[in-house]
Amino acid sequence: MPSHTIAETVASLLPRARSELAELVAFRSVADFDQFPRGESEAAASWVADALGAEGFQDVAVLDTPDGTQSVYGFLPGPEGAPTVLLYAHYDVQPPLDEAAWATPPFELTERDGRWYGRGAADCKGGIVMHLLALRALRAAGGVPVGVKVIVEGSEEQGTGGLERYAEAHPELLAADAIVIGDAGNFRVGLPTVTTALRGMTLVRVQVDTLEGNLHSGQFGGAAPDALAALIRILDSLRAQDGSTAVDGLDGGGAWDGLQYPEDAFRRDAKVLDGVRLTGSGSVADRIWARPSVTVLGIDCPPVVGATPSVQAGARALVSLRVPPGVEAAEATGLLMAHCEARAPWGARVRCEQIGQGQAFSAATQSPAYAAMARAMSAAYPGQEMQYAGNGGSIPLCSTLAGLYPEAEILLIGLSEPEAQIHAVNESVSPEELRRLAIAEALFLQNYAAG
Repeated sequence: MPSHTIAETVASLLPRARSELAELVAFRSVADFDQFPRGESEAAASWVADALGAEGFQDVAVLDTPDGTQSVYGFLPGPEGAPTVLLYAHYDVQPPLDEAAWATPPFELTERDGRWYGRGAADCKGGIVMHLLALRALRAAGGVPVGVKVIVEGSEEQGTGGLERYAEAHPELLAADAIVIGDAGNFRVGLPTVTTALRGMTLVRVQVDTLEGNLHSGQFGGAAPDALAALIRILDSLRAQDGSTAVDGLDGGGAWDGLQYPEDAFRRDAKVLDGVRLTGSGSVADRIWARPSVTVLGIDCPPVVGATPSVQAGARALVSLRVPPGVEAAEATGLLMAHCEARAPWGARVRCEQIGQGQAFSAATQSPAYAAMARAMSAAYPGQEMQYAGNGGSIPLCSTLAGLYPEAEILLIGLSEPEAQIHAVNESVSPEELRRLAIAEALFLQNYAAG
């Protein structure tokens, strides 16, 4: 079937795709049920299950995973002897952060300046719609030429490992010849990109205690050990003077030999303020794709408004550590905890608790699936060739799938290019990227079926 037929079909389906994405974005499906109702995530899972059922998928199921969330599965049989491809996305999203800082409501898909804004528009509810678009275009062009499994996760952003544990307990469920993870993105708009490496991650909660209770800072300050000051010293020790990550025992000297990220482009994408230097050393690609990176995600301490003149008895922080391929997440977790405990000043009591963890991932790119995707990307993006890039983020399921199915070819594509501002306020998706990537995925499935 000529590629222009696929392209025309996808273009005609974009209005429907926008309506469906608006429905998905409206679910406040943050898988942190201390902040957002469980029912919002369950409603999103039901939406996905209904959508798969409407597309003719069999064995559609809402799976209760061990972390208390739900993933959605469906299977669409292919022609006799055809390969099977697994398509992945997730419906859970990051919290909206400061809703007042959004130009438009975060859970209301809004079009502005040629982009669609809303939490999850790119990461990764747009990925769900991308898969549906590709499959619908193939059906209109004569049929889906491969067997298709779809798995849509409900807790990817939390890193709590529910789907990983479920897959390990049911290894036959997600078995496939090729796997397309729709949760990555192009290096920039208009440049087709497959992500070939992901950093792993660990989340650690660090609790520091020094006193039985808060004390008057005038009466006791100067001798009483301040837990917040102790925590600040511990957190500061996690970075060297140049800002590079400096966890005791963790190698920080990796190098990236693929697509490079010019520093001026990075500064624009990251919106670094004039006069503020980037942290770390080596190339930007080294720093964000091939080396560890520590981030303090949050600190529990008194807010400025309403603070009293007190020496703090306790304080805690949530610390994220991203680790490159080749570093075991469990090893990195142990090193991070040991570092925090060893750097506690004044004998302060430190208690570390692991909250989440995921392994790094590195793909084998010399395979038929990568060749099929390269041809598809070139057709969907005329005049461009497919690029190979890393990603500093983590998708823990990738390593689980690679371990369960070592013969499967795993490709990462998606809608999270720099302008999408995923995880930040004013997240958005480019409908042009959605159109082109849906075309690319449909053509990939055709190419892969043809061998």
